[in-house]
Amino acid sequence: MTSLIEQKQQQVETLMRLAPVIPVVIIDDAKAAVPMARALVAGGIPTIEVTLRTSAALEAIRAIAAEVEGAVVGCGTALTARDLQAALQAGARFAVSPGTSPRLLDAADDSELPLLPGVATASEAMALLERGYRHLKFFPAVPAGGTKLLGAWASPLPQIRFCPTGGISLSSAPDFLALPNVLCVGGSWLTPADKLAAGDWAGIELLAREAAGLRRAD
Repeated sequence: MTSLIEQKQQQVETLMRLAPVIPVVIIDDAKAAVPMARALVAGGIPTIEVTLRTSAALEAIRAIAAEVEGAVVGCGTALTARDLQAALQAGARFAVSPGTSPRLLDAADDSELPLLPGVATASEAMALLERGYRHLKFFPAVPAGGTKLLGAWASPLPQIRFCPTGGISLSSAPDFLALPNVLCVGGSWLTPADKLAAGDWAGIELLAREAAGLRRAD
């Protein structure tokens, strides 16, 4: 019988395989959420991580979940049980954390929301593997060691697949996606603050199309 954690890990894998890039969105004005998400979906990027770093985040998640067909919206920067519950109530389909804590993992065990937890070391990855997590966020990807560190983990930790996030751009993303243990990357370059502020949805759609055209190793 498949355990609940395994079911949620299968959901996370499905989300990670929808597109080569998950946009990491910091949104200050919830009114921008729906046109932004529609632009991303139109460009071939359905999975959207809205970080809980602003007061507009939950309202943005709620609007995208309710109004944007084809979007799979989740919350980023989930730090507490309260974050998971609020995101779930807003309509989030997944949660992403920059790291982990025992309390957060316990809360994730009790939540319906699938969690993509962050790691920066092999020890952290091993600890999460013991708890049944096979899909992890590698953060902050570039400062923590980039493709060299992540590639070095492929042999001793073959069970784990990663979404590296942090310092990645359109030009560097292919180097990460070429690794056998990477399913997708996270990036903020798809929804830059200036385009969000200007309502440049055509520009965001173009960035999404470029990202959707990237190729994974598998």
